[in-house]
Amino acid sequence: MDDRRSGMTRRSFMRAAGLATLGTLSASTILSCASLTRPRWRAGNPFQLGVAAGSPSPDGFVLWTRLAPDPLSADPARPGGMSGGLVAVAYEVSSAPDFRNILRKGIGMADPEYAYSVHVEVTGLAPGRMYWYRFMSGDASSRAGCALTAPSPGAAVERLCFGSVSCSNYEHGYFSAYRHLADEHPDLVLFLGDYIYEYVDPKPDAVRHHSDGVPSRDLRTYRNRYAQYRLDPDLQRLHAESTALLTWDDHEVQNDYADQWSETFDDPAAFLIRRAAAYQAYYEHMPLRSPSRPSGPSLHLYDRLDWGSLARIFLLDGRQYRSREACYGAPDHGGGHLETDVSCPERLEPVRSLLGAAQEEWLYGGLTRSTARWNLLAQDVLMARLRQGDRYWTDDWNGYPANRSRLLRHIHESCVSNPVVLSGDIHSFWANDLKADFDDPRSATVATEFVATSISSHGVPYEQFLRYLPDNPHVRYFESRRRGYVSAEVTPEKMTTRFRAVDDATDPRSDVSTLQTFVVETGRPGPQSA
Repeated sequence: MDDRRSGMTRRSFMRAAGLATLGTLSASTILSCASLTRPRWRAGNPFQLGVAAGSPSPDGFVLWTRLAPDPLSADPARPGGMSGGLVAVAYEVSSAPDFRNILRKGIGMADPEYAYSVHVEVTGLAPGRMYWYRFMSGDASSRAGCALTAPSPGAAVERLCFGSVSCSNYEHGYFSAYRHLADEHPDLVLFLGDYIYEYVDPKPDAVRHHSDGVPSRDLRTYRNRYAQYRLDPDLQRLHAESTALLTWDDHEVQNDYADQWSETFDDPAAFLIRRAAAYQAYYEHMPLRSPSRPSGPSLHLYDRLDWGSLARIFLLDGRQYRSREACYGAPDHGGGHLETDVSCPERLEPVRSLLGAAQEEWLYGGLTRSTARWNLLAQDVLMARLRQGDRYWTDDWNGYPANRSRLLRHIHESCVSNPVVLSGDIHSFWANDLKADFDDPRSATVATEFVATSISSHGVPYEQFLRYLPDNPHVRYFESRRRGYVSAEVTPEKMTTRFRAVDDATDPRSDVSTLQTFVVETGRPGPQSA
């Protein structure tokens, strides 16, 4: 098939067919249009990396899997042990976990260009409902997963439960926090970045080791890093039993990178080649819609989701478009570092942006037009001002104070309803007042920030950061000695947030407990201890 009049080649047709349900295009029609591989899986289970669902809409969601009978294959020509052309992967969506009532079924395409990953955009479902799904290829079937559609636009929703997670370093500990979050059966899980770590810990006593023993720098090593993380049973379970919203931070590419500027002063052209490989591997392993398919070193990730009339969730990209790190290029000043206003006046320049001009404009417009009771900003790094003596860290919002001021001023002047910022990156729990003017403690609190600690990555020095708190009175809570996640419940009247911590991230059977609970009442920004 090669209809040049429509501009559709066989490959583009098969990609489009992967998004079709049988109600639109029959499986027999799809299979007759090209010679597709329908294998018998003698070499191993092709669904070892599990399944996932994400990007919910009122009538559907994205389903993901990847065929990988040999997930950690070292052969770049055989990603996941696969070779050859497109592979047909069937899917079913049911209203019940026993799959007796199949509502949607169709054929997705595992494309070798994307490491035999499958992204199926399911539509035609009812809003605000739980569904079950599974994949089949040849004589193999995946585990079952479940996913939730979003409520109808403007629907009077009484409750949203979600978890926010970040910073899961495979070598620093186990992912038991993911298991405990799955036990809570959240409506959504917000992945706020550092889903993988690209480097290798040189310490021989690491809890467990990255399989290839080398930093991820090219497409093969990024793919295998994701595959190793996706083999973790706790991460697999969380994805199979919840619906994901996704953004990234730095370690999906390289520590503390900013747009085209690397931490290690790589030539920008060379670094963008690395970034392109990292972005492609990210897409290959996440339940993302087709507009997020990467184009070289670019991948459109920022997005928003309305949860009826209750909440609007903004997913922000804090890496791809940001201005370079302030005072980048001085000795040892690649990536994040501490600077004073005297040593680094560049930090204060008004044109600097963490989000980039286009994303800023999109965010301000979405906040202004929002009619939701709660407006949640899911993003990667600490937003609150953090003075460390007389110095500021350049890699989080403290390196971009003009952008932070613009955002908080817009929230305040536009009377945005109940703004709450959800952050990660700093490997510690924080509950913060976000001030119109951080230099004046009496200034109005215009928003609330909750920071999730790491799933497993080592925390920042606890005693050292405690000494900074008297200079930062807007910080209501800080704890860096424990690993875990944030669990939240949103109702029209209040948002209740729990800081959930595992006892020991080096123990895969670790238990979990609640360290602290906060409430934000509607119309009253700032966390209150519950």
